[in-house]
Amino acid sequence: MFFSRNQPPREALETTRSIALQGRRVDYRLVRRRGRRGVGLKVDGSGMTVAASLTMPLAVIDEMIGNNAAWVLKKLAEWSERRIEPQIWQTGTVVQFLGEPLTLMVDANTDRAGRKPLVERLMGHLFVRGQVGDAQTIETAVVHWYKQQALPHLAQRALSLATQHGIQPPRVFLSNANSRWGSCNSRREVRFSWRLMKARPALIDYVVCHELAHLLQMNHSAAFWREVEMMCPDYRDLIVELNVNDYKFRGF
Repeated sequence: MFFSRNQPPREALETTRSIALQGRRVDYRLVRRRGRRGVGLKVDGSGMTVAASLTMPLAVIDEMIGNNAAWVLKKLAEWSERRIEPQIWQTGTVVQFLGEPLTLMVDANTDRAGRKPLVERLMGHLFVRGQVGDAQTIETAVVHWYKQQALPHLAQRALSLATQHGIQPPRVFLSNANSRWGSCNSRREVRFSWRLMKARPALIDYVVCHELAHLLQMNHSAAFWREVEMMCPDYRDLIVELNVNDYKFRGF
């Protein structure tokens, strides 16, 4: 069972700020969200993101970052070697789909004037046909295509793996997350980022098994990881592979 509708996000306010850490200026994205508790720091290929409540004083946020300056600078240095490069939307560039490269082919087909671009996968290429004179139109069309492929694929894998391991299949939704591959809640709803469709099938299955295990253990205890291992025996190697390569899946 799967659904395409996403729940509306909680009220959030995003701003860009900077702070001096050990003599270095560090820019970061501050995301304030109603109901958030404490301050959360995340560093990835896009830089640093700080999550806090709507009412948290800036002085407290800056103090928290300063107290973790060494960790922040270390992670920024690590991520600088695997920076997320923005996707170039033109003929000849490459996108990943299920772990395989697809060469983008853009065709401004005048026969499709006034209609949305048509996206087709064919013999190692991803054709985008239609009125596609600008990068934003091409990106919108390709992302829509990815989402169309993602929901049935991820829902089918969740159904198949859940049935195989005697778990009641969850309801599956897509998310637009660019930092979390999956999530699960007590209502037996599982959300997967459509960007997972760039990874090879074994990595996708690991993420699916991870979220299915949460239906049995809503934590990351030893019991949880035993459930993961029963469903995905080589999960340790797959976690390493996903962590090493995940920045390649986040360019768009």
